[in-house]
Amino acid sequence: MIMPTTSHNLAEQHYQGGNCHITVKYLTMTKEGLSPNDPSSHSHPEDCRLVHLDLELNADFNKHIFSGFAHLTVEKQKDGVDTVVLDSKDLKIKNVTDQSTGQHLSYSLGDKLEVFGSRLEVRLPTANGNKLNISIEYETSPQASAFQWLTADQTAGKRQPYLFSQCQAIHCRSFVPCQDTPSVKFPYTAKITAPKEITLLMSAISTGSETDSSDNTKTIYRFEQKVPIPSYLIAIVGGDLESRDIGPRSKVWSEKEFVDAAAFEFSETETMLKTAESLCGPYVWGRYDLLVLPPSFPYGGMENPCLTFVTPTLLAGDKSLADVVAHEISHSWTGNLVTNKNPEHFWLNEGHTVFVERKIKGRMYGEPYRQISAAERWNELQQSVVDVLKNGPYTKLIPDLRGVDPDDAFSIVPYEKGFTLLYYLETLLGGPDEFEPFLKAYIEKFKYKSIDSNQWKDFLFSFFQSKVDVLNKVDWDTWFSGVGMPPIKPEYDESLAVPCQELCDKWSATSDSYLSQFSANDILKMTSNQIRIFLYKVLLLESPLSLIKVKKMEELYKFNDRKNSEIRLKWLLLCLKAHWEDSIQYALKFVNEQGRMKFVRPIYRALYAWEGSRDTAIKNFLSKRPEMHTTTAELVGKDLHLGSS
Repeated sequence: MIMPTTSHNLAEQHYQGGNCHITVKYLTMTKEGLSPNDPSSHSHPEDCRLVHLDLELNADFNKHIFSGFAHLTVEKQKDGVDTVVLDSKDLKIKNVTDQSTGQHLSYSLGDKLEVFGSRLEVRLPTANGNKLNISIEYETSPQASAFQWLTADQTAGKRQPYLFSQCQAIHCRSFVPCQDTPSVKFPYTAKITAPKEITLLMSAISTGSETDSSDNTKTIYRFEQKVPIPSYLIAIVGGDLESRDIGPRSKVWSEKEFVDAAAFEFSETETMLKTAESLCGPYVWGRYDLLVLPPSFPYGGMENPCLTFVTPTLLAGDKSLADVVAHEISHSWTGNLVTNKNPEHFWLNEGHTVFVERKIKGRMYGEPYRQISAAERWNELQQSVVDVLKNGPYTKLIPDLRGVDPDDAFSIVPYEKGFTLLYYLETLLGGPDEFEPFLKAYIEKFKYKSIDSNQWKDFLFSFFQSKVDVLNKVDWDTWFSGVGMPPIKPEYDESLAVPCQELCDKWSATSDSYLSQFSANDILKMTSNQIRIFLYKVLLLESPLSLIKVKKMEELYKFNDRKNSEIRLKWLLLCLKAHWEDSIQYALKFVNEQGRMKFVRPIYRALYAWEGSRDTAIKNFLSKRPEMHTTTAELVGKDLHLGSS
């Protein structure tokens, strides 16, 4: 065996905040363990790097596995290197060969670490040149964390089974043996065989399909992604899918039950793309298609190149859809084109993407809309930082993630703390006319590359050479490494929130005996965003509304009838905070009908916090866990203090 041993020890850090004490457990790794450049990867791309991937796989919808070959082109980065180190998780490695000669290559598979999988080390062929081609024959596990396999009965149409992947943050290693770190980018091609009733799509351009000559019950699909991407952006979906054109370079895909509604809702996609191009430069990916996934998808959206995945909870007919689509479109530049080097610098992806997203919305819907979006999310950031994360280690813009599952550290912080830093810098450096050229130059400078925060900061200083004295006054240590809220709170234009605050104050100040002054007309002229802001402001009241008031609010405003998921979330949290027993059934219905973590986790936490609903919540979760996405189930289990599944 050529695999060096991996030593690790369990360590703890303790954080006290309010009435909550949290313990962060992490693995301390030796230099022979996880990579020194990425605390979430076994790979060592500084020695030998993956530069191209070609997949040749069969999708088995009965066994819930992929099997076949991964053909890797790797390039030595140093003299004397004779192995390549890859990430793998629950993969059955059958054989490794020199693709050119067919010669068998020796390899070793290390012990599995629960979160990070196993180190796969392959002895390289003895050939001239630094670029070498190896083929790995393998099979995925039915429990691979990258996939969710659904039966036909779990789909809207109940006609065909369904498969979708979610490789971010570090789940691609359960799909493909690869260097599963965002510091490594590579183009890929794929030839995937599936039952002929299944339509397959990937995060790449389709280059055709044909009936399998050896089995006419199957279809072979071919794909090519020419733009180098990190492993977490490899994506695949298969099911009974249809599409509609929504623009000159865009289609929307889903089951036929949703496709027409989705085409209507996503009709502004091309306008958003053009607006993003005016801010960030040319769109390099060719296609920009959208896929509406089944309700169990754990995120609002996932920025897979050429094929953005989105949740069906967006089909509610308001601007919450615009928020998500503008965000995922923005990732085409910030995240996909310029990528964080490792998960500790995740804010480079998400902070910039939120910044561009709000620029798009400001240009399309007006600056007040951008301002109120930022102000609303500031409040949500504050609640998350103080009440959920307890000003702990994951509130840092650049957290220490050694031995930490990136999914455990996932929160609003890199999004909104990152955005706040960029908004603050824009204000400090002279406004949009000064800062937007920097944004475009930053993307041009680092496109197709992966960077860290120091590289970003160095470029910022070089671009604004005439304003270095201004930049030197920024408290960079606190911004990057300080826990808690950002050191600076921007002054946002909150004029659109004035009627929301006034109505909130009125409900707060009015006695339970004088509620007749309220009527359904109170919110008649409010937009969905304003209703959401109103509910959030009520939630943040130091003295919670009485149960009598909450019941009166429902009588007048009919919030239980709302389809908008953002409004439902705020409303149900308010009801649970007031200990309204009737709301438990509505809360359970909400978490059972969709799996978006933004909604599911806060509801489960609220149900757990109330002793009257705790047992019901746990019982419901345990019964639904087999149907949930693995990431969602794992994190909700922790929210309910049940540990790992």
